[in-house]
Amino acid sequence: MRVVPPGFVRAHTQVRRPSLVPEVRLHVADDVVALWEAMEDAAGGAGEAPPFWAAAWPGGQALARAVLDGAVPVTGRTVLDLGSGSGLVAVAAVLAGARHVLASDVDPFSRTAVGVNAGLNGVGGIGVTGDVLDREPPAVDVVLAGDVCYDREMTERVLPFLDRARARGCEVLVGDPGRPYLPHERLEPVVRYDVPETEGPGLRRTTVWRLP
Repeated sequence: MRVVPPGFVRAHTQVRRPSLVPEVRLHVADDVVALWEAMEDAAGGAGEAPPFWAAAWPGGQALARAVLDGAVPVTGRTVLDLGSGSGLVAVAAVLAGARHVLASDVDPFSRTAVGVNAGLNGVGGIGVTGDVLDREPPAVDVVLAGDVCYDREMTERVLPFLDRARARGCEVLVGDPGRPYLPHERLEPVVRYDVPETEGPGLRRTTVWRLP
């Protein structure tokens, strides 16, 4: 599994506090194009995925807020942060008292960013792993999935995994800002937030959903 040096994340990002979750600091990119070019250079050419890890997406912010506010209880529980990206949800879960968090993401830059952001916030207890969607769910109590249904292909991979996790007794929660691929009819709303847009003015109504 490829390892990205932590220095890359620190050198090509700025530290910001997400609008909805000011308790947490994150390394994010003000210039996504420049960061993407730097990622390609570091890999020796084109082909790197977009730097999704370098933004605080609305679904993740909503999940993190719900966890910190106790709307999604994680105290003393083990948690999987699926599609962790920056690690915002993982960090929030530890701050809210989770016993252990496993942060999963396919992107090696994300896996490094999770560790860097955990250190920035002074939290431990976060393990990092790669893609878990084609495996059996790990032995956790709660699965938190922010912004994972961003296109049809990803949704078709994510939903069977979430169903397997729920069948094993995990509590499954999804944070999403109204994307069309999420099967809302299968989910129960837990809490809603208006999350400031990451680019430009405006708010996005974002829901934390539970898989019953």
